[in-house]
Amino acid sequence: MTMFRAFAPALVALGLFAAPLASPASAQTFSDGQRGEIESIIKKYLLEHPEVLEEMAAELSKRQTVADAAKHGAAVASNSDLIFKSPRGVTVGNKDGDVTFVEFFDYNCGYCKRAMMDMMQLIKNDPNLRVVLKEFPVLGPTSLEAAQVAVAVRMQDPTGKKYLEFHQKLLGGRGQADKARAIAAAKEVGLDAARIEKDIASPEVRATLEENFKLAESMGMNGTPSYVIGKQVVIGAIGAEGLAKKISEARCGKPSC
Repeated sequence: MTMFRAFAPALVALGLFAAPLASPASAQTFSDGQRGEIESIIKKYLLEHPEVLEEMAAELSKRQTVADAAKHGAAVASNSDLIFKSPRGVTVGNKDGDVTFVEFFDYNCGYCKRAMMDMMQLIKNDPNLRVVLKEFPVLGPTSLEAAQVAVAVRMQDPTGKKYLEFHQKLLGGRGQADKARAIAAAKEVGLDAARIEKDIASPEVRATLEENFKLAESMGMNGTPSYVIGKQVVIGAIGAEGLAKKISEARCGKPSC
């Protein structure tokens, strides 16, 4: 596409043509010299009014945001049961809460460490918040090992209480999380390490992680932490305040209820 074709509608709007062009194809009726002259006019105008490019970029970003929100909303709607109600997720907070906050995380994600503190603060401050945790080991083999142990922990502790203790200990600890550190954390909170070793090899562990990866892919998640809050998909650590606003939007349609 030539510069002329790209800016033909703008030329009409700017008054550089007295009459609208029938279609982009009509640009083919101009000679090379005429197209060059038009492109020079466009270039001169943009150099004199660079704010137009900022306005164009802002409008493009706005449209992309709207498109992404629509895509995310459709993905959440079509996978709603697996996202919010799958027995393979770990539910903490108020299990009958009016808003569900789903977090996809990796035990070796530095941002997830801060996000864990945000989550605990939100649970403390919001008695009606239901939280679902989903392992999403995207940072390599050791992350996968830690996630496998976490699923085995969930299998051993269906209440989620011990899982949350394990989760805080492993994610809040220093150094790289791997199988050995994950099992050590599980033992520290009183879980059966021998059973964990056995359960790691079970089909349930593989099925859980496959389910989480498929859900993440369907919603365009490419990193951690990532969230589903109501109908919204949020990618990246946005802090407790930002998350609280998303929760309020899910609850009452406003950043603050």
